[in-house]
Amino acid sequence: MSTFWDRVAWLYDLAERSNRAVNAAAAARVAQLVPEGARVLDCAAGTGEFSLAAARRAESVLCSDLSLSMLKQARKKAKRRGLSNIDFAQRDVTALPDPDGSFDAVIAANVLHLLPEPEKAVRELWRVTVPGGRLILPTYLQGRAGAAYGTMIKIYQGVGFHYEHAFTPESYRMFLERLNLAPVTLEVISGGVPEGIAVLEKPL
Repeated sequence: MSTFWDRVAWLYDLAERSNRAVNAAAAARVAQLVPEGARVLDCAAGTGEFSLAAARRAESVLCSDLSLSMLKQARKKAKRRGLSNIDFAQRDVTALPDPDGSFDAVIAANVLHLLPEPEKAVRELWRVTVPGGRLILPTYLQGRAGAAYGTMIKIYQGVGFHYEHAFTPESYRMFLERLNLAPVTLEVISGGVPEGIAVLEKPL
């Protein structure tokens, strides 16, 4: 997976423009969901759009990804925007080195549909969320995607992309509820490739 994302890091933001309205709305909404002054972990952050949005409210953001090439792009964007409360680190979303309860808010955007066993990632993200904290899981709903998805998917498919799950709002909610971690709230941002923003609050 890292090899693929290393190859496409340079064109990732360009490809994402075909779904720009949904992506921008999702990043803005996630930023609203980040508690003021929170310590934030963003996993599978890609070129960092959700990290950059969260940094406007957070005390600190750890922007992480398995692809070092993606992190290089994210670092450049943070510098251009004058954000100094972001650090960058290579992380595997299914095997985090951080202690239990390390972060007030944990984000993993647009990655669960790519994983053969997304439940492993969710449980790991939950582990590092502090009691009283918030797990925020924005995910593309390919099962609801319209024709506009064609541009973005064709670009990625040309360099070897595939996804494991075509979630709908119903199947995404059911997937998370079956994990029995916490009640699931789900908002859907409509568009070419809709985004389902799931939020789980960790009990104290």
